[in-house]
Amino acid sequence: MRTNLFHIVLSAIFLTMGSSIASAQDTPIKSITVPAEKDKDTLPETTDSQIIDTVKKSIKEAVIKPNDTVKKKSGLDGIIKRLAQDYEELDQETKKLTLYNKAELYYKDFELKGGIIVMNYETNEVFAGRIKDSTGNYTQMPYFKQGNNVVEADSIHFNTESKKARIWNSRSDQGEFRVKGEITKKENDSVYYIKGARFTTSKDIDNPEYYFYTKKIKLVPGKKVIVGFTNMVIADVPTPLAIPFAFFPMTDEAESGFIVPTFGDNNSQGYFLQNGGYYFALSDYYDLAVLGDYYTNGSYGLRFQSSYAKRYKFRGNLNLRFENNVQSERGFPDYVRSKQYNIQWSHNQDSKANPNSRFSASVNLGSSQYYRQSQSLSNVGARLNNTLQSSISYSKTFQTVPQVNISLSATHSQNTNTETINMTLPTLQASVDRIFPFASDDAPKKGIIKNVNLQYNLRGENRIATTDSLFFKPQMFRDAKSGLQHTIPLSTNFKIFKHFSVSAGTNFQETWVMNTIDRYYNTNTNEEETRDIKGFESYRTYNFSSSIGTTIYGTFNFGEDKKIQAIRHVIRPSVSYTYTPSFEQYYDTYQIDETGTAYEDYTKFEGGLFGSPGKNLSNNIGLSVNNTFEAKVRNDDEPDEEPKKITLLNNLNLSTSYNMAADSLAWSPLRVTAGTNLFKQKMNINFGTTLDPYAIDNGGDRIDTYNINNGGSLFRMTSANVTVNYSFSSKDGEGDKGKSDDQTSRNGGREDDLFGTATDMSDRRKSMFEDEDEDTKKSNKTDGGFFNAKIPWDLRLAYSLTYSNSNRQRKITGNSIMMSGNVDLTPRWKMGFSSGYDFVQKGVTFTQLRFERDLLSWRMDFNWVPFGDNTYWGFFIGIKSSVLSDIKYDKRQVPDRVLGN
Repeated sequence: MRTNLFHIVLSAIFLTMGSSIASAQDTPIKSITVPAEKDKDTLPETTDSQIIDTVKKSIKEAVIKPNDTVKKKSGLDGIIKRLAQDYEELDQETKKLTLYNKAELYYKDFELKGGIIVMNYETNEVFAGRIKDSTGNYTQMPYFKQGNNVVEADSIHFNTESKKARIWNSRSDQGEFRVKGEITKKENDSVYYIKGARFTTSKDIDNPEYYFYTKKIKLVPGKKVIVGFTNMVIADVPTPLAIPFAFFPMTDEAESGFIVPTFGDNNSQGYFLQNGGYYFALSDYYDLAVLGDYYTNGSYGLRFQSSYAKRYKFRGNLNLRFENNVQSERGFPDYVRSKQYNIQWSHNQDSKANPNSRFSASVNLGSSQYYRQSQSLSNVGARLNNTLQSSISYSKTFQTVPQVNISLSATHSQNTNTETINMTLPTLQASVDRIFPFASDDAPKKGIIKNVNLQYNLRGENRIATTDSLFFKPQMFRDAKSGLQHTIPLSTNFKIFKHFSVSAGTNFQETWVMNTIDRYYNTNTNEEETRDIKGFESYRTYNFSSSIGTTIYGTFNFGEDKKIQAIRHVIRPSVSYTYTPSFEQYYDTYQIDETGTAYEDYTKFEGGLFGSPGKNLSNNIGLSVNNTFEAKVRNDDEPDEEPKKITLLNNLNLSTSYNMAADSLAWSPLRVTAGTNLFKQKMNINFGTTLDPYAIDNGGDRIDTYNINNGGSLFRMTSANVTVNYSFSSKDGEGDKGKSDDQTSRNGGREDDLFGTATDMSDRRKSMFEDEDEDTKKSNKTDGGFFNAKIPWDLRLAYSLTYSNSNRQRKITGNSIMMSGNVDLTPRWKMGFSSGYDFVQKGVTFTQLRFERDLLSWRMDFNWVPFGDNTYWGFFIGIKSSVLSDIKYDKRQVPDRVLGN
């Protein structure tokens, strides 16, 4: 609650000015130098009734007769500048300088403004006050500034020699607090006393929504604040909330301290204390918060949260979460104790830190059932996520010729439904940049020979497939598969007949593995068996590929007088050829029955890390066509401007292939995909289908008979899917505002709010109004103060349809719609929702309703999941400011959790 009076006292050296008289309506800023004289170091008593109403009265009251002073002259060590709109008066006889109406004084980095400034440079006293306007109201409150420190008041009176001062109705900012005191007295350089003070986090200090009132405050700037009996006042009505005294440490640095828990109860765990703990301000670069939960049925939880950052280097955060959940009572048949944990780590390196190397991490791993059984989640919708993913990577570029790139990464993918985990610990990748052996570095790469280039790529993996129950146990590492793959691609490209681009190349691969198999027939059990073998093995493969393509442009003109003046069609056809020989030398045979007459082929590399060498000869011709459609449309709004180009179809792709070496089923299914954007890019539509030219038998297997020859159509649709995303709002052209918070996406959820928004149980200050400033809120009102008839709103729709017909089932396997939106009912009332409907399962999907009221310094919200397995509601009202975040009321009913063993 510092008032910065120390800076005001220091500014008193401009009490040493010379003698001159000047007046003007617009007086330019002038520089003066005045000798200073010493006066007695006492400050006369001054009351509110003595504050001047007119200029002459203020001058008389400001004068203190220097009869007992010992004069001592001194010089100024800086330039003083002054400014006054009405007049300036310097009286050498009374040693007074008066600045009237928009008075200003500048000295070094000090700035003093006010309606009137009166100083007596013989007694070393300064008075700054207000003046009355034509209606009789006081205006132009004194204002003092040094650097970022600002003090406003009704009047200021201080003595430069004694370093004492009095300020009436001072207003100042102390961190997140705004403080207003009736009388502020500066006792010495380090102690201030404030009488009749009120402090608040409201932006309007004169008319706050709430404040804390105390009769006495002792302030030691930068160290501490001690207050007497303090009472909380809301809307100018005193409340029973009061404390006899309080002590506040004052510092600009982060401080360690206790975090007050939230009290409540739920259905199965009983009463609880949540998110209580201790915050450790370890340094300027990192911190640590230790939080815990306790439930009366014996459940508990622990969380460690740390954030770290170093400017221009990196930033990140780490969350470690553990919960021991208990269901029912010991001895009952439904008694279950479940231990769940979750680890989240995010690290981002600043692009300026090192241009040649980069380290990043995004980790989200733990128990598969954590999000479904946790009692303290920030988003109940997180339990809908069925995948956890992690990635840690380091890459390094060596600026050699040719350039060399190396990266090392670890990945993790976890299915929370099946509880299977796939990891790579680690993956090594290295590559050497392209080398053109037949062209010098500065020569153009033209023609077949000069365009010949080769590369070297290396990929090594140690892949682990395990489950929750075996995670980080010895068996997990015993079942790991590891290997290296060397790849050398050699290619070239050139043009023929000016319009056709041709590329050709060959690819050589050598694969090293440490895991192979041995398949045999066990005569004791009369069954086929497979044995895993550890040891180094290798195989080599190669292939040849080439392609030719071109681009065809077609324009259909309709005339400049038409709304649609032209349609442009771009076709990009291409034909590719791929030859892969048979690598049957890597295949063996084994007996499959007890007779010893039936054998099958297998390769010991089967199921390997990088697949296995192919036994069948492949001689494929691939066909693909890419189409785009654009329209030139007349701009009726701006006839003088050029016609607008509108994309009608982003893509229409068709692709298939023919295997000339196959003795049957040579054609692969035709794949058709298309996509477009409509309604000013707000609606995105994507379509895909698979068309099989071959018929199927009664068992659903493909047969070597064309479907049209089997009594069907030319193609048999085996699958199709359509997705539609539509995002729009009341403001045309405004982007999608329905972005969810970072924690939701880190949990594995969507980045939008279609699965609801998160609620941080440990910090409820996050608001739906967070991205809006006061100017935005004011713009939503009309000049008359009523809410704009165009109520701000935004809406997102996501529709998905999936059709399956691989075995004549002709079934819609997926058909659902999800939607979310927000609407401003008033400038400070906002409502949001997330919901959907599954037409196949015939049920409403996850639904969340959100209501929030912006109470200026306070906020109130209500979140409700009305039905389903995640039934939940939560009510919160509290102060936004972090320094008073514990002044709140928080009540919620969490979903019932079904625990597993």
